[in-house]
Amino acid sequence: MNDNIIELWSLFASAFLSATLLPGSSEVLLAYLFSTSQHSPTMLIAIATLGNSLGGFTSYWLGRFLAYRYPNQSLREKHQMAITRIQHWGSFSLLLSWVPIIGDPLCVAAGYLKINVWLALLLLMVGKAARYVFVILATPAILST
Repeated sequence: MNDNIIELWSLFASAFLSATLLPGSSEVLLAYLFSTSQHSPTMLIAIATLGNSLGGFTSYWLGRFLAYRYPNQSLREKHQMAITRIQHWGSFSLLLSWVPIIGDPLCVAAGYLKINVWLALLLLMVGKAARYVFVILATPAILST
């Protein structure tokens, strides 16, 4: 398999896993590939955004499952806080789904509250794409220091 394809699949996998409840840091790989590979920034942002959005969407569906399976049970404190945030700020709080520590519970809470699937996916993608655009824009400045 071509090294360029392996790099893109690695970025996709890293971004996907970073958006689930598993730890990861796709930003580092994105910055590395941007500075060393032949891929266009647009391609790198698209691949990272797709992987990270699908990972966040997996957490969303986990929340939907939890709402179906445990509709009357109280959630752990951190999930309850995420539910409260989404209830207060609405669906647009999913624009912050990229933020470490709070992003994953926000996605789970959105699913638990049965936020509109298409709106949730759109907001996840916008927030995550904005983060990756920022990483691409910041990489040259960080590498020059």
